[in-house]
Amino acid sequence: MTRDFQKPGRSAVYATGGLVATSHPLASDAALDVLKRGGNAVDAAITAAAILPLAEPQMTSIGGDCFAIVAEPDGTLHGLNGSGRAPAALTPERVAAAGPEALAGRHGCSVTVPGAIDAWARLLERFGTIGLDGALAPAIDLAERGVAVAPRVAADWAGEVDRLSRDVGGRRHYLTAEGRAPSVGDVMAYPALAATLRTVAAEGPSGFYTGTVAEDLVAAIGRRGGCMALEDLAAVEADWVEPMLSPYRSVSVGELPPNGQGIVALLMLSILSRFDLSGLDPVGAERLHLEIETARLAYACRDRFVSDPATADVPAAMLLDEAYVDRLAARIRPDRRMPDPGPVDPRDATDTVYLCVVDQDGMAVSFINSLFDSFGSGIIGVTSGVAMQNRASGFVTTPGHPNQVGPRKRPMHTLIPGLLMRDGLPLAVFGVMGGQYQACGHAHVLGNLIDFGMDPQEAIDAPRAFFDGELTMLETGIPEATAAGLAERGHEIGWRTMPLGGGQMVLIDRERGVLIGGSDPRKDGCAIGF
Repeated sequence: MTRDFQKPGRSAVYATGGLVATSHPLASDAALDVLKRGGNAVDAAITAAAILPLAEPQMTSIGGDCFAIVAEPDGTLHGLNGSGRAPAALTPERVAAAGPEALAGRHGCSVTVPGAIDAWARLLERFGTIGLDGALAPAIDLAERGVAVAPRVAADWAGEVDRLSRDVGGRRHYLTAEGRAPSVGDVMAYPALAATLRTVAAEGPSGFYTGTVAEDLVAAIGRRGGCMALEDLAAVEADWVEPMLSPYRSVSVGELPPNGQGIVALLMLSILSRFDLSGLDPVGAERLHLEIETARLAYACRDRFVSDPATADVPAAMLLDEAYVDRLAARIRPDRRMPDPGPVDPRDATDTVYLCVVDQDGMAVSFINSLFDSFGSGIIGVTSGVAMQNRASGFVTTPGHPNQVGPRKRPMHTLIPGLLMRDGLPLAVFGVMGGQYQACGHAHVLGNLIDFGMDPQEAIDAPRAFFDGELTMLETGIPEATAAGLAERGHEIGWRTMPLGGGQMVLIDRERGVLIGGSDPRKDGCAIGF
């Protein structure tokens, strides 16, 4: 059997007035309309983000979290951490009493306070021109009219019927009257969610975090064993943070600091910079071996150190110390897989949507919003129609670990928006979906772009590899010869029938005055511009 890579054939999108790349055509179209009517990149990003819970409800929700980087035309950067905190009553003792399934993603204890709505409002208040009501208007209209279900969405939805049927809100809002998932082309309307969005548009974030919507969410979580209180929702607050910049070849890569795993992407790129990749086959065994071994080291660092900064025992910047990166890189053998990544302490001497927008003035937004698992926790507000994330599953229960579950803490987060800078100005905004894979995906796509000279669409199209425990998992576009070469180096090979997430990118070509966009055809990605 052959698995030779067949390029999807989609061309990169070129534009001069503004460019949007999201994971669904409806969101891209609405965001582009905002730009054409004079709105800016932040206005367009929030408009798209509000539509994606209707177009891809298994991937994202207003009951999820978000992170964003805003780059002003002059290169000034702003980061926003819109991830929610654990309820005040979510103590290690509470989790232990609830049993091993408490943080597994289906229990009420797996839900942290959803930070997305507060983050959207803060972004618009600081940078937007159309307000939260204006940004939500297209989503409200679409929720009432209904959305035709796309093939990929229908396939994902069909696998979640059992979980949704166990929740009264799930049955009411996300299954048909016959108790099944919608089929391809079925039109799904969301009247309850439309009403919730109208409340938020009229009242602002308080319409979500207090009052009847908040009461509905607390009741839904409580029915599933959770301990979230109205006070937890009312205390939500997204935080402005300073993006971290780290060099890679001729550019600087921007990521948000922990509790997200962006530091892992920066660490991977720092390790990979010790190797000359440009002369290698981009889908060959040698390149993918180096990438996978680098990922194993960087993710071991993540699992040991990435947490809420308030409880971290190692500063994030220490993980990028040159001498430390040299020590990690020296462990990688080009001809053999490491039996174990080994100790990684620098103190020793040893289901998501991503979108990006660039407007005609050069403001660039890198934005990611997620439920984590498909349909998150599977807990849906009965009257609000809001699907809740399960981000507390990012905690660990190990006593003394910096990421141990605890009251009002933020868990380690997989969500990471990415940014490239050159000569102090934004060069690209990009992101790769796929849960745990995201940090590795950032390094892979940037390697394609910078080391191998691919355009944004080619960089996203190229097949990917990742590790799953002791397995090295390959997308089916990887050549058989590459799989054989990896096996010779000690990798146990597994093949993925589903892609490793998706991705979007907008590149700013200042010399020619054009924007170049790419989006992942393995999902329903859509890049459009004018």
